[in-house]
Amino acid sequence: MKNRIRIIVSAVLLAAVILPASAQIGEQRHNLSVGINGGANYSTVSFNPTIKQNGLIGITGGLTARYISEKYFAMICGAQIELNFSQRGWDEKFDLTKGFSPEDSYVRTMNYVEIPFLAHLAFGKDRGLQFFVNLGPQLGFLLSESEKSKGTWETKNRLPNEQYGKWAENKFDYGIVGGGGLELRTKAGNFLIEGRYYFGLGDFYNSTKKDYFSRSAHTTISARITYLFDIIK
Repeated sequence: MKNRIRIIVSAVLLAAVILPASAQIGEQRHNLSVGINGGANYSTVSFNPTIKQNGLIGITGGLTARYISEKYFAMICGAQIELNFSQRGWDEKFDLTKGFSPEDSYVRTMNYVEIPFLAHLAFGKDRGLQFFVNLGPQLGFLLSESEKSKGTWETKNRLPNEQYGKWAENKFDYGIVGGGGLELRTKAGNFLIEGRYYFGLGDFYNSTKKDYFSRSAHTTISARITYLFDIIK
């Protein structure tokens, strides 16, 4: 049932991306823009059993392509796809009241290539300021990962401790991403500032009944800026 829900949600969001580009009910537009994006991630991992964490700061950035297909009344409709590099992972939080040292730390950094497929909905002027919302499914693939630890490192005193030295068993990642922001459209190009939230549906550790973790999925808040220039108007 859990897997069926994930598949249905992903299918619905993918349809939300495709439909704005194919609908024929509004004022037609044929605006293709490409550019670059960059920013920062604030990442944690949803574990079960729970692991206390601080947010891990990482970088994100890549390429963006957007196609505006129509304007329906006040709403501008389109689709957007990106190819990004993204640093995720977690920074464990240790309870000093339970005998841990202030110097104790453990950080796992996980580097992904990710591809979001987004429905793009905007409101505003063709030239000037627009408010927009992006929403859709996202796929990812783990490129590499590393762990750093320091302090009085004795795993037997740390619960849970199954994650130490345990590398990701599932490199393919998928989930839902959404956000909003402002776009300034000028003759020199389009400048966007955006906040996003990613909710991972895939676990990077195996999650069968015999496995320790029943959930190990990414959650990420990101802030980014994007520059786009028009190829087709």
